[in-house]
Amino acid sequence: MPIRLLIVLALLMASCSVGADTPSSTTSTSAGDADTLFDSDDRAIPPAPDVPTGPLPDGVAELIEPVWQTIGSVTDPADVAAFGTVGDPRVAWLLSDLLRFVQGGPVGDAATEAFTELTGAEVHAGSLASEWRVVTDLLIAWDMPAPPGYVAYKERLFTLVEPGWQPFFDDAAAEVDWRWISWGGVLVDDRPLGDLDACARGCIPALDDPPVTDAAAGSWYPDEAIVFGVTVNGESRAYPKNIMEVHEMVNDTIGERRIGMPYCTLCGSAQAFFTDEPPPGIDTLVLRTSGLLSRSNKVMYDLQTQSMFDTFRGDALTGPLREADYTLEPVTVVTSTWGEWRQAHPETTIVAEDGGRGISYPADPLGGRDNNGPIFPVGDVDPRLPVQTSVVGVISPEGAVIAFPAEAARAALAAGTLVSSRGVSLAADGGGFRAYDAQGSELSTHQSFWFAWSQFQPDTTVWAP
Repeated sequence: MPIRLLIVLALLMASCSVGADTPSSTTSTSAGDADTLFDSDDRAIPPAPDVPTGPLPDGVAELIEPVWQTIGSVTDPADVAAFGTVGDPRVAWLLSDLLRFVQGGPVGDAATEAFTELTGAEVHAGSLASEWRVVTDLLIAWDMPAPPGYVAYKERLFTLVEPGWQPFFDDAAAEVDWRWISWGGVLVDDRPLGDLDACARGCIPALDDPPVTDAAAGSWYPDEAIVFGVTVNGESRAYPKNIMEVHEMVNDTIGERRIGMPYCTLCGSAQAFFTDEPPPGIDTLVLRTSGLLSRSNKVMYDLQTQSMFDTFRGDALTGPLREADYTLEPVTVVTSTWGEWRQAHPETTIVAEDGGRGISYPADPLGGRDNNGPIFPVGDVDPRLPVQTSVVGVISPEGAVIAFPAEAARAALAAGTLVSSRGVSLAADGGGFRAYDAQGSELSTHQSFWFAWSQFQPDTTVWAP
């Protein structure tokens, strides 16, 4: 089957997407070195194969080229099977990228068999995991080096799927680990600010400057439903989860500041950043969803400069903002029920029921899709907590990284117990949390699933009551 048809089918199916501890807290310091690693489905990861260094063996480039020349039309499975004979497991990264777009059928089967021949690892896909996900989980867990010339091969494949990704590849000094970049199943959102286009080309359309109402007019939203609350300069606003699940990005003005708020449904993470203080010579940023993922975390970019960001950390990775060594300033997002947020912030506004688009948003647009663990590759997982545990992540002024399991922290605070670790304390705000340092200064927080926080902050400590 031609890859263009496969891409169309995939688009129809996919979305996206240090101080001393107080006596009241205990801290687990590190993940430690386990004899056996496990993936997010609790499958043991086999030992990594031996990996050569230096150039690829003679003739490998000649084996790769016929496949890369035909991926836009009809690929011969025998050409893909030949990858398994090269004796260099680094080439498995090319099989991973190919499998993202061609799963099943003769070509997909040939790629899977070639992977096993290259690495010695059998690929056992289950009911929830594709061959592509299993293969990529193994490569990430092994930290398999990329083959020489990998970025150029990836560029050819990915820009065939979406030419709008070309600016990300054009930056030769990009601070991107391209091994971890995968396709999220949608295309780039390149609409101008304020465009109400539904993004028929297959992107996830950001919500720009949505109309809002006061709390009383927000009675359409159930008290028990989740909102993402933001307060800037004394002005508070609630963003309903069901609307955020559809748009995954908001650009808005709160407290006379511009913010961008990405919501990664895959990792349960709503973040917010100030976008109105860019480097000199650059306009206020407009954040958009790229359609790419990094270890199951959405990759966002700035529409103005075409600069890609590490969404989890806010670091610019490509383009003019990378050249300026720019990092977005975070704003705390409080994950709360609407009823609890409204009670704590009676003056709050809430995004209008129709988002200003004249449409009706489903109560649960994703139908619980992300409730049972990652659906995209993440590699091995930190075993200290179940992968979908919601944690409140905080980085102290001294650089200490702490994860507070949200439910345990909520119960402790309700019981009047101090929730504190390494000079950082949590306080309740509605149904969510804010964090403070030892001097009482507020610190930004980041609530997400454990697998995501621990992937991007592997040196985190874990608070326990």
